[in-house]
Amino acid sequence: MGYKIEVMEVELLKIECIWEHNGNDSLLYSGNFIGAFTRGESLDEATKKMDSEIISYCEWAGHSIILPLEIAVTQEKLSNLNIRDADSDVIFDSERIELKNDEYNRLKALVLKSATDFYMMYSLFPNKNKSCLPSRDTFYGKMPRTAEEIYQHTKNVNSYYWGEIGVVVGNDGTILENRIRGFDILEKNRNFLAVNVIEGSYGEQWSLPKVLRRFLWHDRIHAKAMYRMGVKTFGIDEISNVFSFKI
Repeated sequence: MGYKIEVMEVELLKIECIWEHNGNDSLLYSGNFIGAFTRGESLDEATKKMDSEIISYCEWAGHSIILPLEIAVTQEKLSNLNIRDADSDVIFDSERIELKNDEYNRLKALVLKSATDFYMMYSLFPNKNKSCLPSRDTFYGKMPRTAEEIYQHTKNVNSYYWGEIGVVVGNDGTILENRIRGFDILEKNRNFLAVNVIEGSYGEQWSLPKVLRRFLWHDRIHAKAMYRMGVKTFGIDEISNVFSFKI
């Protein structure tokens, strides 16, 4: 199943970024291309990676972009979380504003494309239970190492994100089936696009735009991890690069 993404040419000089950081660990998110992000031990290191990330994101999403880019931090969040392990609780200023119907439909299409492509990458793995990566502990337990572990972790976050805005979906089915079920339940509420910032688990603030961004971002984090692990374990010619990652 495929989802039609509007192809557009983007002439963009400025990438408006949200910087979340804790000590020497930084997450830098693009506010223009929702889901695109970089990480580093400093803002400078994360910033230097953003050009490549935006190019990769645009290839995946079907956009064209004219270089060079200007990277500008427009929002900053000092966090107490383990940013090095991609723990995050920032809500963008733009995620406190009501989504227009066209923007919702655009983001929905990207979120469904992301789930489709993630499942494709996982499905095409030569061995879903083999990995050359060592075991590593993170704030949420053992880091997923194999394609199977990465896929199950990413799929099962669906119910958590949806649940933070009151959409109860469970974890049955594929990652794409989870997403579709969530959208179906969400859209039964005629006022689902109205501004509604909710305090969810652990005091974190959530909204529909944030949930859509978190789906794209979380898929991208773990698709990158799966791709890089696969290349190291099986070789670059054996792994489908459906997200157009640069390594």
